[in-house]
Amino acid sequence: QVQLVESGGGLVQPGGSLRLFCAASDSTFSYAMGWFRQTPGKERDFVAAISRSGISTLYADSVKGRFTISKDNAPNSGYLQMNNLKPEDTAVYYCAAKITYANSWFSGDPRDYDYWGQGTQVTVSS
Repeated sequence: QVQLVESGGGLVQPGGSLRLFCAASDSTFSYAMGWFRQTPGKERDFVAAISRSGISTLYADSVKGRFTISKDNAPNSGYLQMNNLKPEDTAVYYCAAKITYANSWFSGDPRDYDYWGQGTQVTVSS
């Protein structure tokens, strides 16, 4: 069973930056990755996704130009650089991974992912 471990959340002032990190426990496989976020009482929303190769990316409109997703294939790790954070970015952020050998596959649908991290809280407040 593959486990995803996240870190990097915290409290930041509006306009600040945070970098989230997600590591897969098993580097035998190759993964596409995604980041999602959730606030109490709401569904899990798509934030960003990246293909196994790291070449193809997809962003939610609300974070375009502010967030950057990236990954290292050796080891299998993912990152979400978040700049110019806003109070509405406050949420629990989850990384997700899908085992795939298709270089260009990525998805914004949480149902497409096989593995999930435990979540990390991001709070944007002055």
